[in-house]
Amino acid sequence: MFGFYRMVTAVPRLYLADPARNAEEVSALWQEAEADQAAVVLFPELTLTGYTAGDLFFQERLYLAQNEALDRLLHETRTLESVAVLGLMLRHNDHLYNVAAVIHRGEILGIVPKSYLPNKREFYEKRHFQSGREIRGEEITFLRKPVPFGTDLLFEDMQELCMGIELCEDLWALTPPSNAMAESGANLICNLSASNELVGKADYRVELVRTQSARLVCAYAYASSGVGESSTDTVYGGDAMIAEYGSLLSRAERFRRESTLIRAEVDLQKLRGLRLAETAYADAPRHPFRRIALGELPRPSDLRRSVDPHPFVPGDPARRQERCREITLIQAHGLIRRMEQARSERAILGISGGLDSTLALLATWEAHRILERAPSRILAVTMPGFGTSERTRRNAVALCQALSVELRQIPIRDLSALEMAAVGHDPSVHDVTYENIQARARTEILMNLANEEKGLVIGTGDLSEIALGWSTYNGDHMSMYALNAGIPKTLVRYLVEYYARNHPELSEVLHDILDTPVSPELLPTEKGEIAQKTEEIVGPYELHDFFLYHFVKYGAEPAKILYLAARAFEDRYDETTIRRWLGVFLRRFFSQQFKRSCIPDGPKVGTISLSPRADWRMPSDAEFRSWIEALGTL
Repeated sequence: MFGFYRMVTAVPRLYLADPARNAEEVSALWQEAEADQAAVVLFPELTLTGYTAGDLFFQERLYLAQNEALDRLLHETRTLESVAVLGLMLRHNDHLYNVAAVIHRGEILGIVPKSYLPNKREFYEKRHFQSGREIRGEEITFLRKPVPFGTDLLFEDMQELCMGIELCEDLWALTPPSNAMAESGANLICNLSASNELVGKADYRVELVRTQSARLVCAYAYASSGVGESSTDTVYGGDAMIAEYGSLLSRAERFRRESTLIRAEVDLQKLRGLRLAETAYADAPRHPFRRIALGELPRPSDLRRSVDPHPFVPGDPARRQERCREITLIQAHGLIRRMEQARSERAILGISGGLDSTLALLATWEAHRILERAPSRILAVTMPGFGTSERTRRNAVALCQALSVELRQIPIRDLSALEMAAVGHDPSVHDVTYENIQARARTEILMNLANEEKGLVIGTGDLSEIALGWSTYNGDHMSMYALNAGIPKTLVRYLVEYYARNHPELSEVLHDILDTPVSPELLPTEKGEIAQKTEEIVGPYELHDFFLYHFVKYGAEPAKILYLAARAFEDRYDETTIRRWLGVFLRRFFSQQFKRSCIPDGPKVGTISLSPRADWRMPSDAEFRSWIEALGTL
């Protein structure tokens, strides 16, 4: 289902040096995971014996007991469709190895030995085990059957999953084996571990797993031994977690005395899109790995992972505050650099009383504050037209007064009427010509003022409008520096709120602007109120920002975008509504590329930009039929 696989990490209740009872725990957890449509179930290091068995690893009885228990486990689970990754000890050529066995439908498909053995402080693993780092290309006989053995094994389901295995210390090494696995296609790394608890170590483990998943653009599952291990000198807490591309999806509660399962759906299709488009993955070296085919794996019939309806906006208030602060600095310093290069004496922008021009003015004001320039060097121009409401005009004036910037009012009604007459347009016909003449009149005034004042025209259009082409070509589409070009509409709102929180003297007017409907104000007002509401025409911006994020960042197909949006907005929009606006998004995104092909310079602030010079290169004449047909056949 759209690249999603349900991953389970299990920490069984451990009976140290008692493989039979441990196998019973494993079997019960595995069957529970199977019933939950898990594709892969990961267990800790040395699952059937325990990690702290010490010199008992040399005992024939323990080795035989492990293999007997494993034999029974294979028989009991031969009908299960999910794959298990189990920790064992293995004797081969009179060496003892700490290994992971990949098991499916009662068969051991491959065995991967541990590469890096800790032998310091509380760890003395080399006393018992041999490193398998150099073992590649071998096949051994284990439990009477031939089994591939080595560190050169990857496991594939012939769809989207490609799994690599490493064990505990392998991740802590200078060059973890998972690096080479990911470079050669592995998008899920499973780590069987036995990591003891020390003050601060749990946080470090999380960061290690999380950052490795980010660096390798993969999903990373980790399972560590629990409290049943020996506490002679160390204590084990049963840490377990699942991460995906730097995000921690799930984590177990440590120090549980009973068996534990944690679950998370990992999106391997998304990871493939990231590797193709957003990273230097293609330049990574390839390594010789043997590919082991997995049978068909279970796929989840439902999705339980949270889908963020506002992917551009951090949900955590503290992170959102920090994000807003960083964006204000990016905007301000981008503008400062451009103004210095252009040797402009003034910053000039149109101010409408709407969200976008408000943010552009605030960012320009911040740049002047950093430069210790008088805010009066900012020239804000309000240009009332046929659709300007009293509310937006009043807010524009109030904001400029609060910021101490120069405000000029230049009405455009007469100029627009002259231009309509020049082209023979009937002003009673409120069509695209009627609207665009006003938009271009405003831009013409700003550009001419810039010449007169030796200034720089600051663009106000945001990323969402650029994606939809919601601008007049060579009207508000054009400026000398597009300050909001990298900021989607959903984030614009939070940035304006950020200024309101940090500048109480601006709070009243900014909150009224936030409460004003988004509008280009190009159609005549109705009893002085806004008649033209953008979101009634093109659709809710929160939906379009969601579509934009998944379409550009991950290359997601329409069916997947629709599915995710239906989950993210299940309490706000029905599927029919979402499908309708997704169709609008796709048509507009394709048909309006010609505007994006010649947009002005502007700062990139997040991972998505539509600049034709940087992130997004698309022909203006590409057909959208395939995307629309895919959406229509769902």
